[in-house]
Amino acid sequence: MITEWPPSERSRKDYCWWHEYSTRWGDNDIYGHVNNIIYYSMFDTVVNYFLIKNAEFDPITSDCIGITPETRCCYYKSIKYPEVVDVGISIKKIGNSSITYEIGVFKKDLDILCAIGHFVHVYVERNDQSKTAPIPKNIVDACKKIFGA
Repeated sequence: MITEWPPSERSRKDYCWWHEYSTRWGDNDIYGHVNNIIYYSMFDTVVNYFLIKNAEFDPITSDCIGITPETRCCYYKSIKYPEVVDVGISIKKIGNSSITYEIGVFKKDLDILCAIGHFVHVYVERNDQSKTAPIPKNIVDACKKIFGA
């Protein structure tokens, strides 16, 4: 559970793992900036990319999957298409069946915070998604490497 939301201050040093994210043609809304719903898709994409690349997680064949029961986002500076941003992840909590991520979106190569995300995965059995499952060891091990930043 986050004790303070939104976090009072964040910089690049608060995140341990990074991914470049390119905005897409359809991301801008009528106001000329990336629409808020796109940030949630960005969080989901980057977190799952982290798991696939660092935990060898296979979302197609895994016996359990992470579902997302809780997300939040605070916006600080607009981004727009075409723009590439740096997205950082840190792990805030590792439980028995859930992981809490914090995600920072920054202007490319700058310490300009655009948004902070809160993203929770709860692991469930693929075939019976009403039953929680222990987090797979490979995912726990990968997440421990970026825990507590």
